[in-house]
Order: sequence, then C-alpha cells, then structure tokens
Amino acid sequence: MRRLILAAVCAASAAVPAAAQDAAATAHAFGAREYIRQISLSPDGRRVAIVIPVGPRGTGVMVADPIAGGGAKTILRTPGTDGEQVTDCHWATANRIVCEVAINRPGVGVRNMVFSRLIALDADGRNQKQVTARQSYRALGVAQFGGDVIDWTGDGKGGILMARSYVPEQTIGTRLASSAEGLGVERVDVTTLRRSNVEYANADAVEYLTDGNGHVRIVGTRRSNSAGYDGNVISYSYRKAAGGGWQPLGKLTLGDGYGTGFNPVAIDRALDAVYGFEAKDGRQALYRVKLDGSMARELVLDHEGVDVDGLIRIGRQRRVVGASYATERRETVYFDKELERLSATLGKALPGKPIVGIVDASDGERQLLIFAGSDDDPGRYYLYDKATRAMVEVLPARPELEGVTLATMTPVRVPAADGTAIPGYLTLPHGSTGKGLPAIVMPHGGPGSRDEWGFDWWAQYFAARGFAVLQPNFRGSAGYGAGWFQKNGFQSWRTAIGDVNDAGRWLLGQGIAAPGKLAIVGWSYGGYAALQSAALDPDLFKAIVAVAPVTDLETLRAESLGFTNYPHVDRFIGRGAHVRQGSPARNAAAIRAPVLLFHGDIDVNVGVAESRLMAKALREAGRPVDYVEYKGLDHQLDDGEVRAAMLERSDAFLRRALGL
Repeated sequence: MRRLILAAVCAASAAVPAAAQDAAATAHAFGAREYIRQISLSPDGRRVAIVIPVGPRGTGVMVADPIAGGGAKTILRTPGTDGEQVTDCHWATANRIVCEVAINRPGVGVRNMVFSRLIALDADGRNQKQVTARQSYRALGVAQFGGDVIDWTGDGKGGILMARSYVPEQTIGTRLASSAEGLGVERVDVTTLRRSNVEYANADAVEYLTDGNGHVRIVGTRRSNSAGYDGNVISYSYRKAAGGGWQPLGKLTLGDGYGTGFNPVAIDRALDAVYGFEAKDGRQALYRVKLDGSMARELVLDHEGVDVDGLIRIGRQRRVVGASYATERRETVYFDKELERLSATLGKALPGKPIVGIVDASDGERQLLIFAGSDDDPGRYYLYDKATRAMVEVLPARPELEGVTLATMTPVRVPAADGTAIPGYLTLPHGSTGKGLPAIVMPHGGPGSRDEWGFDWWAQYFAARGFAVLQPNFRGSAGYGAGWFQKNGFQSWRTAIGDVNDAGRWLLGQGIAAPGKLAIVGWSYGGYAALQSAALDPDLFKAIVAVAPVTDLETLRAESLGFTNYPHVDRFIGRGAHVRQGSPARNAAAIRAPVLLFHGDIDVNVGVAESRLMAKALREAGRPVDYVEYKGLDHQLDDGEVRAAMLERSDAFLRRALGL
C-alpha cells in the first residue's frame, strides 16, 4: 500500500499520549483545521481534488495523483481574511473542476449574510472562469447564492445542470428588461460558459431533482404570503421519463418539530422511482415511489428505535446504493450487493477503522474513493480499484494528530429523573481508571441534531487533557423520532436541559466525576444548554464554557426579521412564558458558576449580539464572566490559531475554576 506523502503537512511522530505533551502543543494539534475538508475523484479515477486549509483562515484546492505517488499541486487559494472560503469542489470533466466560493458579508438588520459563487478551472489551475451568471447593473435585486449543480452529466461533454436564482431587470427608457424571477435550471458548458434554459424561472420553486443523466424530473414549490415570507408547505410535482406536463407527487408540511409528508431526495433512473423520507410510527423511514404514473409506493427501510436519515449515493450520476441510521453506532444498509460485500471486506482489511464509507466514484464506478476511521482515529482516505483490488492511501484527515494516542468513545445509557434512559457517549482519558476525574458534560448543537460515535476533535482534546467527557443525546435531539424531539430543545427546554443536568448527576453518582470537579461545555445550542443548565440547578456545574451560544430567544427570533424564513423560525421558537424562562440572558442572576464565552463577530447562525448581551447581563448581576470575541470569524471559528487559543484558554479556565 503506497501513501501520498506531503512532507509539509504529514510529518509523523512517535506515538505518545496527548496528555504527555505540553498544553500549547496539545491545543495546536487538536485545534488545527481538518486537512481534508472535502475531496472528490476525477471521472477517469486517477486524480483527486481536495479542499484544504491554507494558513490560519484561508482555503485552497489541491490536485493530487495518488497512483503516481506524487504530483500534488495547490491550484487555487483564498486568504480567508475577508470571509472568503472555498467550500466544495467537484470534477465536471477529467480536466475541469467546478468549485463553490462562499463570502461572508454584512447583511440586513442584525445578521451577516453568506453569498456564494461558482467558478471553473483546469486541473492545473489555469483558465479560471466564473460559472455563476454575472448580474447586470439593471438587476432589481441581488442574487445571494451563485447556484447549485444538480447534475454533473448534463450533456456528457462537460455540461452541467445548475439551479440558479433569476433576478428581474429593468432600465427606464429602454426595452432592456427581464421579468424572469425565481429558481430555474440552466445547462452550462464549464469550458465555454455557453448556457441554455432547461427549466424557466419559477417564483415559487425551491428545489429541482434530476435523474443524474441530465433530465429534471421533480420540482418543489412553496407559496409565499402577502408579506413575502415563506409558506410552510412544499408541494412536489414530477414528470414522466417520456416527458410531458407536471403531475402531483405529494406535499411536505414544515412544523416546529418534525415535518409531515413525503420529502423526495433522489431519483433512481433505472427503477424510474424516487427515494424520499416520511414518518412511520413516529420515526423517519425511507420510501420509494414510482414515477411512471402509477405512484406505486414501497417501504424500503425503517427502524423501530431511530430515524432512517441517511441516503448513500455515489458516482457522477449520484446513484443510490444504500441508506443508513444511527443507533449506538451508524449502520449502513447497502442495496447494492457488490458494495455490501466490498464494505465488509474493507472493514476487515482496515483493522481498527470500523467506519468505512464510499465518498466518490469514477465514471462506471471502476475506482472508488474510500474513507475509513473510528472514534480514536480521525480517519484517512484511500483510492480503491475494483479490477485490480489494489488500494492506495491518499491522505490522513488530520495529519497533526498522526502518532497521538487518542481516547475511545463508549456508548452509555444515563437515567433521567423520570426514569427515561438517555443515550450518550462517554470518552475517558486514555489509560485512566475512569474514576475520580475532572469531568465535562458536553451537550451538542442544533438543537435539531445529535451526537454520534466517531472521532470528535473537541471531546478528544479535553480527554487528552485528563477530563472525562459525556455527550448526552437529550430529549430534544434529532434522530430518535418525533416523540423524542418533542417540541424542540427551545420550546421543550425544561426536559432537554433536565436531561443534560441528569447526565452530570450520573457522572457524579458513578464516581466518574470527582466531587466539585464537574463542568459543562457547549457550542451553539450546546452553549445555550450550558448556560441554561443553571436555571434548573445553579450548584451542579462549577464552571461553564459556551461557544457561540444562543442566550435570548427573542433576540434569536429578531435575527430572522427581514428574511423569508422568519415564520419558520418564529414557529420553531414559539410564544409564551418559555421564551423568558428559557433565555439564559434573562436569568443571569441564577448562574453561580464562572462563565467563559467565545463568539465570532460575523456569525450568521447565532448573532454575536447574543454573547455580548449575556456578558453584559452576567456583569450586571455581579457574576464572574470572561468574554472573548474574534473579529472576522463565523459560527465555526474556522481559524487554526484561534481554535488552539480557545482550547488552551478553556483548559486553563476549567482547571482554575475546578481547583485542578
């Protein structure tokens, strides 16, 4: 097995426990941004395009030839200093790559906005062109997003199908105007930039699905109200393979929790059917519906305890080959028997890496791009050739952690106060007895999310520094059905935060956490949960770290004013006493533990005003608080130096607060 070695980033070191390294070195190793941020395989199966970090905040695109064992070249760079990042790259032809560049800019009201544009370039970096249609000075508005590639085989010759937003144009005193408005589809040649309409702009359209071979088969439409806000019902229509007019497929109603109705996701051209998700017995299941006019419906996969929430698609046609769900670990069910056998074989051939997934495939699926990793291995990528059965290693996902001994993650069940078993994951420091440790409860973000078994850089860092880390999937988490999700983690905050606090009590009761050595750490909704935990039990946690937290539900609601999704956000947060009672900034006096806050000032997920408000409220209540604000960073604090500093400062804060 050969390995593509990039000396600048992959220098290996002897395996030593991370806790044995000094604090600064450990923080830098874990705070480093993931080296392979996104990766794709060329149609001929020989080269990969990788989105990589460049410097503390920048991004780049690197093209490498794993089979030849070298030739890696960075063909595009963005400095990241002005909020510009490459987010995604895919091969349109064997020599032409299309990349999305996102730009964070000041927006309306209290929110920043992210804009995006698509560019195309050759595999050597030459011949760069903007694929996104350039706006005329006559445009009556701004196209925020530069388009989404919905089909990579629009004509088989480098033409793609791209869904894009049209903005009407007008010039006084001339006939130079366009009334086209809304989402449409066009075919674009990524070399010549010739473009032609496939689906004319539709003001109500929100989504188009193709069969992976250049034909649009499904459209989703949503009516807006008189004020221009989005409705809560998406109506889906389909057309037959032979063409013709649109026919009704179904409706998806968006609620304050799980939606209801059929949500189409991917079309299988060979079966002339669409795969989609819909509730069954209170949990999400995968269905298949025929598009031949019969509307014949088939249950493909469900699970009695969790949502089926993943669809496995590979190759340039995005062929559906399986589905997945997460119990204690994520399980994949392959519909393709050859890939099922291959997955089992690779799982045995790569000992210690039980997470094996197919990332991409060449034309004809002769070569496969594989990821393999585990809880104590950040993972690495391989190129596999079906004909020769040879596998070549491409790169590790996190070279800075090469040779570092990491902790294992164990699924656990934590009893809540009402007897409900709360699933979660316990990560103990490598080599520890698991008793009498400083400990952290780490609630996840979302709240419509969940933690899963696998590598987690944040939890692993604290374990490396000697902390036990418990990540509970409290009620209000996604993945376990509508009953578990309840009304979401804001409207049902008492239950969600109660479960989080019960996780802390369990750590103490089991003797895992030493008395007086329990803290809570969270990011986004997790930061909200960390702060709000004191509203139910001010004496439980002795230190609180919150990164980019929601702190006031009315402020969160106001952040969406002026945006079309405001009604959805409004419904999700809800109205009533829970808004005041469930807002940490309005209950700052209840917090007794010292608080450390971090936030980026161009956060588009949770406005920086939330942490500023929280810090102000804590100070006015006479509570100890440290607040660190980072200029020019978004919700993810996507800067290796900043993340390292955040980790090191958090560790020092926790040690001081817990008396370590």
